[in-house]
Amino acid sequence: MDKIERLISIIMILLKKEIVSANEFAQLFHVSKRTILRDMETLSLSNIPIYAVNGVHGGYGILDEYKVDKRLLSSSDLENILTALGGLEKILVSEEVEMTIKKIEAMVSPWSLNHSVRLSFYDWEGRKEMLEILRTCQEAILKRRLVSFDYIDKNGTVTKRTVEPYQLHFSETSWYLKGFCLQRMGYRAFKLSRIDHLHMNGPTFSPRDDMLEQEQEANYQPELVAVKALISPGIKDQFIERYGRKSIEPYSSELLLVTIHVPQNSIGFQFLAGFGTNLEIVEPRSYVEEFRKYLLEMVDKYS
Repeated sequence: MDKIERLISIIMILLKKEIVSANEFAQLFHVSKRTILRDMETLSLSNIPIYAVNGVHGGYGILDEYKVDKRLLSSSDLENILTALGGLEKILVSEEVEMTIKKIEAMVSPWSLNHSVRLSFYDWEGRKEMLEILRTCQEAILKRRLVSFDYIDKNGTVTKRTVEPYQLHFSETSWYLKGFCLQRMGYRAFKLSRIDHLHMNGPTFSPRDDMLEQEQEANYQPELVAVKALISPGIKDQFIERYGRKSIEPYSSELLLVTIHVPQNSIGFQFLAGFGTNLEIVEPRSYVEEFRKYLLEMVDKYS
């Protein structure tokens, strides 16, 4: 049994039992007590709420709040997890995810897997090229090792960075590495497609005390503007998926009126421009003017 299997097994045991001693775990997995202590430290660093109890009858437990009413997940729950993980297989490249999928498959009765839900993703060539970057980042995060790379910003300027890596984040269609940049002396998010010549350094680092606080600040959303737009029925489904049915109301026999919230910047403009002539912004006028300037700059490129 390798480390990942052992960690999953420890979690499953602690979900079912109150307190288990380090000696019990050591005997069960045929490893040293020191190895179990390292496993508990690894789980704690992974935000699994493990706690220690001292004394003759002491050992390790997992917070009740983390348990599902102290019962194992039902077969239906496991199927849902398996569906989600299986669908994300092409995005999540970790071998640990693959191991987790196999573990859950083993726990679910073969005849209960009806595969009624399938998730598909574009098999983009660029995503394959980034696998090595993802794997290096994942390894560096787990081992608390610094990473160095060339970073190319949106203007093409290249800067050399050395970063304490803390998290890989997938948003919409892009991967980001979140960490503390030693050149800028601050927390930054780096788009993986703009990283070049990445390598993991020898020195290790200790997580900063303000990491969680900074992580919350880094997750802020840009200020959104309420926009009203007329759309053709042909793109109605895309607005239902993103904003829900309540965002849409009848306008005429040929058009619908949508009320949505989008940022007043290039990200919002790119999103709206993607609908082409199937969308027309009507309010507010200030947004219409900014969007018009954005479109004219695009047209100028081809004039």
